[in-house]
Amino acid sequence: MLELDQVTLNYQSSKGTFDDGVHHVLDRVSLQLYENETLGIIGRNGVGKTTTLRIMAGILAPTSGSVSIRPGKTASLLSLGLGFKNDLSGRDNAMLAAMLQGASKKLAKTYLESIKEFSELGDSFEEPVKTYSSGMRSRLGFTTALMTHVDILLIDEVLSVGDAQFKQKAQAAMKERIQGEQTVVFVSHSDAQIQSLCDRVIWLESGKVCAQGEVGSVLQEYRESINRASLA
Repeated sequence: MLELDQVTLNYQSSKGTFDDGVHHVLDRVSLQLYENETLGIIGRNGVGKTTTLRIMAGILAPTSGSVSIRPGKTASLLSLGLGFKNDLSGRDNAMLAAMLQGASKKLAKTYLESIKEFSELGDSFEEPVKTYSSGMRSRLGFTTALMTHVDILLIDEVLSVGDAQFKQKAQAAMKERIQGEQTVVFVSHSDAQIQSLCDRVIWLESGKVCAQGEVGSVLQEYRESINRASLA
């Protein structure tokens, strides 16, 4: 469905701690995503997980290397509240978000009542997003992405936010989606979520693929690395 081949991303920085003023975010990352699988990406903060998703979604262009997606297929980044316009209502933002993910205006309208119901926003769905709490924005962002349909769903820590009740509901809904025919790339710090949701996992470290393969073995390598670092 999607392939990254030797993808590198660098940018200029004023910080002298980087190599000659260049920050190396990703360094020759190669990976393949197959139809109907859920691929997990793990790693510590700042290793390039979210950047990898943004490159997959076409939001960022790599400095070098290539990104290939099967012709006719669509990919969308589920990042909570991405692109929300504060002065517009939840309804209008949901409409725009659905259209940005490829739905026609007519099709986007058919999603709105389901989004309102699942997000549990009630009358606030008609109010400006600038009046929302962070939890309300999270619910709207998750539900809008869940209710629209793309071939590849790119998920950035979405199940780790919100109150406990909605988190449980969101995880159940995402599991149902994943157990269908949805192709997913899932970034998370939660070993339990990766273990329960993913078919395969990639471990990023310092912008490079450190290990990839069967979920249990890669998670064990990752945990051992974290333990060694904490003892050093």
